[in-house]
Amino acid sequence: MDAILFFLFAAIAVVSAINVVVQRHPISSALSLVGVMGSLAVLYLLLGAEFIAAAQMIVYAGAIMVLFVFVIMLLNAGAEKSPRKGWILTAVAMPLLVLFLGMVSYIIQRGFPNAPLVVFGQFTGGSPKDVGMALFTRYLLPFEITSVLILIAIIGAVVLARKEME
Repeated sequence: MDAILFFLFAAIAVVSAINVVVQRHPISSALSLVGVMGSLAVLYLLLGAEFIAAAQMIVYAGAIMVLFVFVIMLLNAGAEKSPRKGWILTAVAMPLLVLFLGMVSYIIQRGFPNAPLVVFGQFTGGSPKDVGMALFTRYLLPFEITSVLILIAIIGAVVLARKEME
């Protein structure tokens, strides 16, 4: 049953991720990203990391996506006009994509031949204590740098939107 749920929600995550890129309207793309975040939260639940799943839903699918939607609305972004693409480009790109994914799979398989298999429910690093210790010791600097970069990006979007309105 765990494997069926895993493949179901992994497929939902992949389809939603492709939809993020394919959508023409930014709000639809942001909502597809919520689908990716929700699917990832379910995958964390399957692994036994309940705290990380809850944090995924609250922080990413909740707060960050609300922030994205507000920035998109602030910029008043409309539907994107896509350039015309020829069938030759598509005919060349699809086999190259399959080749690229095959090469990446091969490299991962050869690079980690004796990697342990995932056992559903056996993950023990997802408790609040483990996450807090890792976040505030080992990953404190990347966490703070990321928060500053997000703040800079929001300020930049507001400044660009103000210049465009004037």
